Amino acid sequence: MTHADENGLASSENPSPDPEMLIEIARMRMPFGRYAGTRLIDLPEPYVVWFRKRGFPRGRLGEQLATLYEIKVNGLEPLLDSMREATDPRFRMRDPSTFREGDR
Repeated sequence: MTHADENGLASSENPSPDPEMLIEIARMRMPFGRYAGTRLIDLPEPYVVWFRKRGFPRGRLGEQLATLYEIKVNGLEPLLDSMREATDPRFRMRDPSTFREGDR
């Protein structure tokens, strides 16, 4: 059985993050603050880095933002394009296994 760590990230035992968490990050909107209403995946990287420095919120949102931080600092946002809602203008049907470094 595979497990993600408390942030939904891959642990040494689990090479992949929680797929449910990734879908939530691609579809959920920020519930408060300057970017309220913005999908988590579309939050500016400096804003997510600010949370990393100041501390993520408690609960599931904090786990999602911590996972998002890792996705953004590693340039992996395109992997979530196919997980966005079909009505999202940035939705792209794409097999994540075809992703190459540098794709945007």
